[in-house]
Amino acid sequence: MTMRTQPPSPITSQFANHPWAPALAADGYTDICEREGQLCGIRRFNFTTAVVVGVDPVGYHRRYCYEHAHEARQALAAWDGKGHPGGPWIKCKGAGIELLNPALTC
Repeated sequence: MTMRTQPPSPITSQFANHPWAPALAADGYTDICEREGQLCGIRRFNFTTAVVVGVDPVGYHRRYCYEHAHEARQALAAWDGKGHPGGPWIKCKGAGIELLNPALTC
């Protein structure tokens, strides 16, 4: 028997009335919050779940890809927005950014 967990709330209460909230939720963002003045959230991609940083109406600045959604959510919840988020992110991607997590080894 497979147990399913409840999906996270798309928008944290602080951002429920944000003008972009409906569009971000429709685009699959959850756990939307602010870190160091940047809008952040969780979003599922083809093979990973990411902590997305610098979300705006056009896209985002960068994303930290995690193998498991719960790890991404925990990392975003604990992150203060400075440096890189914690946890086992695999890769940081964005415009001109391709960074493997230096804490991971092959």
